[in-house]
Amino acid sequence: MSVVVHHRTTAVDGLDVFYREAGDPQAPTVVLLHGFPTSSHMFRDLIPKLADSYHVIAPDMIGFGYSSMPAADAFDYGFDSLTDVTVRLLDRLGVERFAVYVQDYGAPVAWRIALRTPHRITAIVTQNGNGYTDGLVKEFWDGLFAYTDDPTPEMEGPARAALSPEAIRWQYLNGVPDQSLVSPDAWTLDQALLDRPGNDAVQLALFRDYPSNVALYPRLQQYFRDTRVPLLAVWGANDEIFGPEGAHAFRRDLPDAEIHLLDTGHFALETHLEEIAGHLRDFLARAGK
Repeated sequence: MSVVVHHRTTAVDGLDVFYREAGDPQAPTVVLLHGFPTSSHMFRDLIPKLADSYHVIAPDMIGFGYSSMPAADAFDYGFDSLTDVTVRLLDRLGVERFAVYVQDYGAPVAWRIALRTPHRITAIVTQNGNGYTDGLVKEFWDGLFAYTDDPTPEMEGPARAALSPEAIRWQYLNGVPDQSLVSPDAWTLDQALLDRPGNDAVQLALFRDYPSNVALYPRLQQYFRDTRVPLLAVWGANDEIFGPEGAHAFRRDLPDAEIHLLDTGHFALETHLEEIAGHLRDFLARAGK
């Protein structure tokens, strides 16, 4: 039976929030939270793999995808604000408890939800979404953190370079043994949306706020120890942004965490969809979610 995926937009605090939705709303919910520089588009093939058993929601964050992109001086572009909008969307949709799948920027949004309302998160799946300083690949992060430490126009170079077509394409292809498996549609769409007038200021503001995510890690790790939340890591082991040490680190505070390292890079769904979907369905079934 074919799966129907709805493409919807709703207003949250005067902002249009786009989201993909599939499955029976009475079934357990799985929320998919995308990373930089993409959108819910990264989950386009995963959603149908889950929707026969789960209610699936994949929003575009503010400033990304088809959601609103207010000017950088008209919206507080930080991870707290992205979380606020995500929570209000879920409240509007009547989603109280859910498992969450995170990648890259989706991780700090989910971590904030978990810290604010631990009862809402039933299980976590992280795909190259860090909760530890382990695995922050030095060669990638040094330039960004130099900018966040001194966010002046003179220090913007490495941050702006991360928005270039070459850098976006690299995010999809780094660590991928067979690059012909990655559709150029993904990075082409991302680039088109990044190139909208004013979006560079949006992304630079979020870069500047990234240290707030690292500052949350000790509280997040305490949350793990306190709740023993079920956690699955399905990780592109060759990622040159979030290395595999970031996956292994979850076992420090969640000894029962399930970890699978895949022979691919940052956007593992582009090459390992079937394997990830299989691990995800098995994990959610065993977690009773």
